[in-house]
Amino acid sequence: MIRKAERRDLSRIAEIQVFNYRLYFYPVFRNDRYYFSELQVPSLMRAYEPELDSLYVYDDGAVKGFVKIEGTYIARLFVEPVLQNASIGSRLLQYAVEEHGADHLWALEKNTGAVRFYERHGFAPTGERKQEPGTSEYLILMRRKPDP
Repeated sequence: MIRKAERRDLSRIAEIQVFNYRLYFYPVFRNDRYYFSELQVPSLMRAYEPELDSLYVYDDGAVKGFVKIEGTYIARLFVEPVLQNASIGSRLLQYAVEEHGADHLWALEKNTGAVRFYERHGFAPTGERKQEPGTSEYLILMRRKPDP
């Protein structure tokens, strides 16, 4: 179900990210130029192509989500919006933790649904925040709690 991404997956990966960004981040940032002109599937595909080694997809016959892992850092985790709440994100996160030792990530502070998702899976805010460049919004660092 979870496998290393291949070049043929790039359009789905980009499409999933574009839909998620427009659905969850556009209401916070309200940047029409970025979300409807710059953020496009072809340009995102080109950006991800040299990063295939860090991308993993959930594929049960169709690519439904992906995770980008850089060392122990979860750089991206997205699920097709219409398929959320079907354990796909949980499986991707579990894969990142168990197979790659992933233990930290940055989440948009106002994306409370994502913050709650990560908390349910053993991650907790550390108290460290950083400003999203070019905006007045903040990201929070979340780190995985050690297993008891």
